[in-house]
Amino acid sequence: MTAKRAFDMVVGIVLLIALSPLITGAALSVTLSGSGAVLRRRRVAGLEGRPFTMLTFRTKGPLAALPLLLHVVAGQMSLVGPCPLTPTHRECAGDGRRRLSVRPGLTGPWQISGRSDLPWEERELLDLHYVDHHWLGMDLAVLARTLPAVRRRRAARFA
Repeated sequence: MTAKRAFDMVVGIVLLIALSPLITGAALSVTLSGSGAVLRRRRVAGLEGRPFTMLTFRTKGPLAALPLLLHVVAGQMSLVGPCPLTPTHRECAGDGRRRLSVRPGLTGPWQISGRSDLPWEERELLDLHYVDHHWLGMDLAVLARTLPAVRRRRAARFA
């Protein structure tokens, strides 16, 4: 087990335990809203292109991503990594398979650098730079910048 995988497992388990009241509340909220299924399912390409069904809550905002911690603990995702893509995405074929040499992440350079405000090509370059140069120190830096980035986006939306 690599240091990155051990870090993902330990932090993922700690976050699942610490956030379990919030996870339960979000699931209950979706259930009570009567908007259908609690979880949204999306097929994505994991490590080495192995597909898996990614689960998110049917809520809006950062709460939707809470079930992704289960994928981190299970080893299908990492806390930090490239953006998850569908198995049929053009980057998952041919030369683009380079990005599949690491697990997709809950967050990554693409998220702290503007996420949906960036053109696709720039997000793609950020992901590939991460794939080629990632190490635990970079992951820690990305994690430290993720919460402030989410807060900035929320503040800008409500301003």
